[in-house]
Amino acid sequence: MDSEGSASSSLERLPFNNVALKKLPLDSSEEPGSRTVSGACFSRVQPQPLVNPTFVAVSGPALALLGLDDKEIFHDLLGPEYLSGSKVLPGSEPAAHCYCGHQFGLFAGQLGDGAVCYLGERDNPCGRWEIQVKGAGVTPYSRESDGRKVLRSSIREFLCSEAMAALGIPTTRAASLVTSDLYVNRDPLNNGRRRPERCSVVLRIAPSFIRFGSFEIFQSRDEFSGRQGPSPGRHDIRAQLVDYVIDTFYPDIQRCHGNRKERNTAFFKEVTVRTARLVAQWQCVGFCHGVLNTDNMSILGLTVDYGPFGFIDRFDPEFVCNASDRRGRYSYQAQPSVCRWNLARLAEALGSELHASQAGAILDEFMPLYETLYLANMRRKLGLLRRKEPEDQELVSELLQLMHNTGADFTNTFRLLSGVSCPVVGEGKGATGGPVVDLLLEQCVSLEELKVANKPTMEPRELAMVLSMAQTNPAMFGLVADRPEVAHQLEKMGRLKELLNTNQDELRAKQREDWLRWISQYRKRLVKECDGAREVCTIEEERIRVMDSTNPRVVLRNYIAQNAIQAAENGDFSEVRRVLKVLENPYCKGMEKDKEGRKDEGRTDGNQNCVPYDSKPPVWAREICVT
Repeated sequence: MDSEGSASSSLERLPFNNVALKKLPLDSSEEPGSRTVSGACFSRVQPQPLVNPTFVAVSGPALALLGLDDKEIFHDLLGPEYLSGSKVLPGSEPAAHCYCGHQFGLFAGQLGDGAVCYLGERDNPCGRWEIQVKGAGVTPYSRESDGRKVLRSSIREFLCSEAMAALGIPTTRAASLVTSDLYVNRDPLNNGRRRPERCSVVLRIAPSFIRFGSFEIFQSRDEFSGRQGPSPGRHDIRAQLVDYVIDTFYPDIQRCHGNRKERNTAFFKEVTVRTARLVAQWQCVGFCHGVLNTDNMSILGLTVDYGPFGFIDRFDPEFVCNASDRRGRYSYQAQPSVCRWNLARLAEALGSELHASQAGAILDEFMPLYETLYLANMRRKLGLLRRKEPEDQELVSELLQLMHNTGADFTNTFRLLSGVSCPVVGEGKGATGGPVVDLLLEQCVSLEELKVANKPTMEPRELAMVLSMAQTNPAMFGLVADRPEVAHQLEKMGRLKELLNTNQDELRAKQREDWLRWISQYRKRLVKECDGAREVCTIEEERIRVMDSTNPRVVLRNYIAQNAIQAAENGDFSEVRRVLKVLENPYCKGMEKDKEGRKDEGRTDGNQNCVPYDSKPPVWAREICVT
């Protein structure tokens, strides 16, 4: 309380500097409704208040980046109002960012922050942070939407932002989640059945939310989509934006280059490196973003905008987590090439700010760089720390193929592999890897699930035509079968035929044999790690330590998020908080009990070590696609 007895908040003393609004063109019009915003990177907005805002959860680590204490904020009477935009923080300047994007390969024109409100920026010992609220109402970029986000999608973004941070993957952060008694109608299953859902707001922070699409607002009319950016040809503003980003977020590049184009090309190269590093990290934890449009690609190499994301359960390189992505453009295996494609669009948007030939050369380096970073990460996941052997790439490829063939769980498989012993250390009980294989087989999917997974995905009529061609026109069939998509469908049919001619026991026997064969190769490779070393046991201990700190025990699977969502929609927010606590310790070997003496991680093994909270999801949960 202040001296007059009214409520006060430590948030009211949060200092803002709002550099972006000072250095970039700002549209000062507060004209209501959606509109085209020309000649500006930001627009003034007023966040719309919620009704009876209340905290669902707060993130201690994220709030600490702002110099705030989570317990103090959680019990702050004005906290839910300030952190949802319902009450404007002193010193903040609410605004919405203008950007464009290529969506599913086509230029979509003006997009922008349709539900997000920039509040301001602040500097502190933890760095520079932009603060924004997501779900605070209509902006000039809302198009046909109401600018609101519901509890369901907000919980997913809140939890996954913090889960990714705990995994060590660059990401925007989620500091708090507020819900309310304000409702909007939504169709969560896209089946025409709308229902009321609670309006909710996530407080997001990052050094910046500027993205590839921020540079596309200057694009002229696109020959394919017929759309253009809201500020076509405004190269003066583009230059301002480039200068601001490099000076603020890439100061070393600013200092080292006197020539403008050389500086900008160095900047583009660094963005390319960060993007390659980011997608390599995604692939190594089985993360699928789901909507890798250019407007969802951070200029700082951060994971941004968590929509229909998903972590792989049963390993499948074709995994698609977005129900709208029927062609698999943003599948798990496509993510590296899509990131490279998006970088090419960024280079086009930067245009004359770059040396075109040098930008092309940088793009040519992307896939080799990604593959190098990916293999380095995979070596750590397998504990191959002391040597780089030519066969390492093949060892990894064969492991992933085996995981695919057996329906092995991505997260659990890698976590279990630290239990494989190096032959040099000892040849005692279980030295051949048999006990580990037993555990691996336990978390592989059933025969029936593998049959479903191997059903061809090609249109039935098209597939029937191809198969008919094999009988009537073998020469033409040979040409068609060489097409990658057709060859892949025929390969799936071959696997399905094998599965239809076996039973569960025969399948498990073959899978056991295949796993033992691969583990034998893996153990031979582990021997090379100890070549010439005296302290073999020390090397083995280090290998296990690194593997257990690289391969998480827990990730945010869809069904875990869904359990928390269902509880929250029924008024119980404790599951969201409990899941958050688990996700903050993804590599844990044991966690503290809560006040009631319950283990927070879900369940434990006989040694009270936390096993995966999501050890083996139910069948229905593995196939969920969240829209």
